[in-house]
Amino acid sequence: MNLDALRMFVKVAELASFTRAAEHLGLSKARVSGGVRDLEALLGTRLLQRSTRAVRLTPSGEELLGRARQLVAEADELAAMFQAPSMLRGRVRVDMPQSLARSLFIPRLPELLAAHPNLEVQLSTTDRRVDVVREGFDCVLRVGKLDASGLLARRLGEMPMMNCASPGYLRRYGTPRSLEDLDGHLLVHYASRFGDGAPGFEYRDGDAYRERPMRAVVTVNSSDSFHAACLAGLGIIQAPRAGLLPSVTAGDLVEILPQHTCEPLPVSLVHPHGRNAPRPVRLVMGWITELIKAQLG
Repeated sequence: MNLDALRMFVKVAELASFTRAAEHLGLSKARVSGGVRDLEALLGTRLLQRSTRAVRLTPSGEELLGRARQLVAEADELAAMFQAPSMLRGRVRVDMPQSLARSLFIPRLPELLAAHPNLEVQLSTTDRRVDVVREGFDCVLRVGKLDASGLLARRLGEMPMMNCASPGYLRRYGTPRSLEDLDGHLLVHYASRFGDGAPGFEYRDGDAYRERPMRAVVTVNSSDSFHAACLAGLGIIQAPRAGLLPSVTAGDLVEILPQHTCEPLPVSLVHPHGRNAPRPVRLVMGWITELIKAQLG
């Protein structure tokens, strides 16, 4: 049986699209479609139900998918067993927040690719919650609470938070010394979707976290804009300490109310490969884990 055809079938089934599967595998759509047709002819059964709107598994396809995944993973593992690390080959598709990609991972990416010249990384940087399976990601670095997805998640730790404002903002509004002082201040509101939630300053109260309502004149939906709005003097922000510390050290931002930080953000790696992640995926996940350790509390 042709392992390449099985690999094509698995990817089409996972992404429910010949086009997306071809992009992920680095092949033409015609080759992927032909490979699946050849597999169906060999097995004598229809594996995928095709329509102009969607691609769905037939009962035969559902029966084959689990075994096909296992066969492909085992074949890839066997091929990798006898390769030197520098010969590791494969394409790994990753998603992570913009700020972490820019400040932490992209500057160190040349080292990873120099050690593994046959490795290719497709890096998506967005603050929205991507659909790991439908969009064909091999692993996703998530900052924040996880939704129930059925995917394998590895908790890496927590990201300590910091409250900051620009020197210009503090000259105009004064430096708050207590929660009560916030009544005369502005907050930059972060919302992944406009209209979600109301602006509020989060703080610890005993064993729980509470929110003090505040006024915001600016709402943003990306971490880069969140940081930029604070630098521009548009209000106070609460964000991961690691991302704000360089601006604080440079004097562009000032830490305020250090006794009232918000709840640390959990950091996790999520992937769709179950316990059979291919070796290139395991390598990239290990690299991500090692680099982010220093940022976590």
